[in-house]
Amino acid sequence: MRLAGAMRLVRFRGPGGAEPRLGLEEAPGGALVDLSAAEPALPGSMRSLLESGPSALAAAHRALQSGQFRVPRDGVRLLAPLGDPQKLICVGLNYRDHCAEQGARVPADPVIFNKFPSAITGPFDDIELPQESSQVDWEVELAAVIGKKGRHIEESVAMDHVVGFTVANDVSARDWQMRNGRQWLLGKTFDTFCPLGPALVTKEAVTDVHNLRIRCSVNGQVMQDSSTSQLIFPLPKLIAWVSRFVTLVPGDILLTGTPAGVGFFRKPPVFLKRGDEVQCEIEQLGVICNRVV
Repeated sequence: MRLAGAMRLVRFRGPGGAEPRLGLEEAPGGALVDLSAAEPALPGSMRSLLESGPSALAAAHRALQSGQFRVPRDGVRLLAPLGDPQKLICVGLNYRDHCAEQGARVPADPVIFNKFPSAITGPFDDIELPQESSQVDWEVELAAVIGKKGRHIEESVAMDHVVGFTVANDVSARDWQMRNGRQWLLGKTFDTFCPLGPALVTKEAVTDVHNLRIRCSVNGQVMQDSSTSQLIFPLPKLIAWVSRFVTLVPGDILLTGTPAGVGFFRKPPVFLKRGDEVQCEIEQLGVICNRVV
């Protein structure tokens, strides 16, 4: 999928809790361009924008270059870049250091599970501790966003189907992940268990997605500090594998796994509690920070 240029696409709400709008960050953490105002003919949702293809993204890039319809960062609330994907696909045991910390063998094939889209929350919204769990854990992850429909995608062209990337926290209730027949879904998909953001960074803005520093801290203490170079199955292989079973469509999100340093495998184990602050960061993509309530 060829794009017009590097962009940091966002969704946001202005003062007064208005309807979500599309925008672009001029720079990480900088002012926004109100895309919905600059290009009112474009779709109002990120998923619909991606479904509209390269012409819609080219219009977004023109709006960014125009420098008009700027919105100060103060007074806006950033939302998850995508709130309604058709599919929210996850990969387990996909970092070599994460396999090593739990004494697990490197899998022969990607381990695929999912979250429901209702788990998605914003980059600075609260993570709600469910009363059903006492073992809620963190997992910083690189998330890839699909921009082009495909089935049985070859590895050699897999990245053509990716529009960009964002930061995710695959929040996990370990007690439920390890019970219920060891089906992971229930432990992974409580409401607010997938903070995403701060932006959908198009792939043109990323030098090498397979060589990015990836970190998570809790209350300022670094818990995970690794690199996407530790991925066992890189993105082309993951996309080719998943597309053997399902058709990938624009807006689908693929969480690619977490590195070493989760709370569950610490001695003794460490779990999130109310009042904690979890910060996830990936080089060139940005930072999300969520309070636990």
